[in-house]
Amino acid sequence: MAEAGIPQGRVQGRAGWAPDRHRQGDFFLCDVLGAIPKDDMASMEHPLFSLATRPDLRILRYDHNGTRIEVTPSVRGLATIHDKDVLIYCISQLMAALNAGRNVSRTLQMRAHDMLVATNRETSGDGYQRLRDALERLAGTRITTNFATGGVEVTTGFGLIESWQILRKARGGRMVSVSITLSDWLFRAVLSKSVLTLSRDYFRLRKPLERRVYELARKHCGRQESWRISVELLHKKSGSASPRRVFRKMLRDMIAADTLPDYLMSEEPGDIIRFAPRAGLLEPLPAPPLKPETLDEGRLILPGWDIHALVAEWEGVWQASGCPRLHAPDRAFLGWLAKRAGRAG
Repeated sequence: MAEAGIPQGRVQGRAGWAPDRHRQGDFFLCDVLGAIPKDDMASMEHPLFSLATRPDLRILRYDHNGTRIEVTPSVRGLATIHDKDVLIYCISQLMAALNAGRNVSRTLQMRAHDMLVATNRETSGDGYQRLRDALERLAGTRITTNFATGGVEVTTGFGLIESWQILRKARGGRMVSVSITLSDWLFRAVLSKSVLTLSRDYFRLRKPLERRVYELARKHCGRQESWRISVELLHKKSGSASPRRVFRKMLRDMIAADTLPDYLMSEEPGDIIRFAPRAGLLEPLPAPPLKPETLDEGRLILPGWDIHALVAEWEGVWQASGCPRLHAPDRAFLGWLAKRAGRAG
């Protein structure tokens, strides 16, 4: 299935959103903004993540149209919808590399700070601890399912991530880089480009149900004129543990607050919820290609750094800043890289 995109234009913010903690300024002065957020379609379609805000030790079971899923927690509880930020970041980096024609593997190594910034998380000590907690829940949560990714149907059990490792500074104990090995199931989804682009403002949604409903709207509505779903089926697909009457009230509160990026929600007779795209949903443009010799020069500017990860980061910044026309993209990249090297030093 082909990858699809939506616009990356930002709005100033809505009531109920988290603050934009790492607001990006001028394109060339930006330090870091990860690749455009991507999410895999299978986990957008099916409820794999807990919407609870406290440790959730339930075993989740879901059966719909022949797809059967059982999600088993570790002693630390089920992985949450906020923990999924880690997977979205990994998928985004892999897709940026694939789109640039680079080889990828299931194991990614990245800077923890970059991940926190790209997903609009705090970079305090608590932020790093919450990232570690998320990694533990993602690795500990086990899924048994028969749904397909990349055109292959499997019935198997796996963790959301296979393993993780944190490297720390000698002083202070703050993590520097993180190595994450994704499950083969998730990696196949990336290789087959069974992914969709998310609004960056997804990371500003505070409430778990808002994030889950946005995922479903993005998956099913896309750029269609509208998408309608019964409250009963939306309740099932969301994975919410709330009684249906409470769930319905939460949906009405979301409609009143108008919190979803990209989509408008409304209620229709017959206990139906309607989603319609906001104005301006457009496919993002591909980033301008860079010459091989430009990459060689880049390696000299930041020796020891992964030049392909830096290119993916630069492409994400370019996309997020509105895809400005670059008369000399190679020179623009090297200039951005020089500024980044100055800050890294």
